[in-house]
Amino acid sequence: MKVITYDVGTTGFKTAMFEISSEEGIRLVADAVGHYKLTILPNGGTEQDPEDWWRAMCSGTNEVLEKSGVPASEVKGISFCSQVGTLVMVDEHGNALRPAMNIMDTRATAQFGRIMGSGVKVEGLNAKRLLTFLRITGLASTSAKDSVWRYLWVKENEPEIFSRTYKWIDTKEYLILRATGKLMASRDDAYMTFLYDYKKKEWSRDLCRMTGVDMKHLPEVCDSTAIVGELQEGPAAELGLLPGTAVVSGGTDISLCQVGAGAVHTGDVSICGGTSGWVCTTVDKMTVDVASGIGSVVCADPATLLYTADCETAGKCLEWAKERLQGTPFDSYREMFDAVERAPAGSHNVVFSPWMHGNRCPFEDPLSRGVFFNVDVNCHSSDLIRAVVEGVAMHMRWLLETSERNVKTNPALRFVGGIARTPVVGQIMADVTKRTIEVPEVPEQSGTAGAAAVLAVAFGMLDSIQDVREIIKIRDRFEPDEANIRVYDRIFPVFKELYKANKKAYQTLNGQEPGAAGE
Repeated sequence: MKVITYDVGTTGFKTAMFEISSEEGIRLVADAVGHYKLTILPNGGTEQDPEDWWRAMCSGTNEVLEKSGVPASEVKGISFCSQVGTLVMVDEHGNALRPAMNIMDTRATAQFGRIMGSGVKVEGLNAKRLLTFLRITGLASTSAKDSVWRYLWVKENEPEIFSRTYKWIDTKEYLILRATGKLMASRDDAYMTFLYDYKKKEWSRDLCRMTGVDMKHLPEVCDSTAIVGELQEGPAAELGLLPGTAVVSGGTDISLCQVGAGAVHTGDVSICGGTSGWVCTTVDKMTVDVASGIGSVVCADPATLLYTADCETAGKCLEWAKERLQGTPFDSYREMFDAVERAPAGSHNVVFSPWMHGNRCPFEDPLSRGVFFNVDVNCHSSDLIRAVVEGVAMHMRWLLETSERNVKTNPALRFVGGIARTPVVGQIMADVTKRTIEVPEVPEQSGTAGAAAVLAVAFGMLDSIQDVREIIKIRDRFEPDEANIRVYDRIFPVFKELYKANKKAYQTLNGQEPGAAGE
């Protein structure tokens, strides 16, 4: 069976064709990568044009069909792995009414503060409303970046657009709507609105009432493995596929990267380093750490949950280093990673913090930023570049150790995402975390591979999501180096102290007014 899947990222769109068989498992046949703009506005807004996603989907599909030589008639279905927490407001004809508001958008601080920052507080949040969230969802909205507050921002700041809104949906739901004319959200997407009662498997009237969300704006909910509809003639022609091709719902990037990593059994951990990143542990019960902004979320597998700690900028930091360091941009990532290998572990004691667009876990502060610390006159550009990689790894260790206060993890960690492609980064991750690192065969395609696994379940080739673990092949395995562990154990406490030491400075330099952030 051949399928096409899509990984809709923050700034990149991956399209992949897979062949699924009982003998070979999930095998990549051809892939394509497209890019689109992420507009960052002076007022904290972060927006995208949904039409860019559709154009990337069409061009990517046609490209993989051409590369593979596979006729459209052999493609049995398509599905999606998608960025989550993006606010797309559409009218009754499915047209986007305004640019999509990305998860990094910080404009809804006032709306979040009015509802969650008033009254008697626990961990800085309204105690009564916090308990209501936890009782119904097992998790709580702890950030102004969450979609529910951006929905209210539009309501208050763009009333004409709000009055024309038919539904509020996320990224892949928009693409499914364009492809099929059907509007349904997967359970993991619905859950990330913080308005979904995962126990009753329905939208919560109590939470909608508490936050001021009109329930008529919320879509119908389905499983990730549900066949939502079929390609309509017009969209099929643009994609180069046949009308009637099955469209399966798919899931969030967090959910399906975990599936594509094969980290689907309780205690399995994946570290994902895309533009953003996370440390994610498969668990069998709802767990939440409000103080650190970490909690269990619904995933593609109805039998498990994912205890997830986010990192706002991971691969984005490496992209920045490639473009901005050493005077002129590196010609390639290979050239940049050659520089990383020239520097010693610890980067001659240069430390980098990767909070280049704020941070969520284990502290919430949209005004925090990147820092190069302890640079001296003997510092080389290779030290700075390696420090960027080490800073991302340090933050992942911080997230892992914070997670392990509440959940048990298995010894080896799966490492996926674009930054996992390069062996030196895998070794640094092993040395910093002090754990065995396992990298799947095509780590940058973990999301599309997860979507392919969803299709395999939808069409009955796998009995359940948990069966995918046996068919994900490991390409590389890295063991921690004891000498490097000693270096990183000395640096790690300094890394964690950087935020506390600079919090007030971030507020002074980046806040709209003194003390506006992190309070």
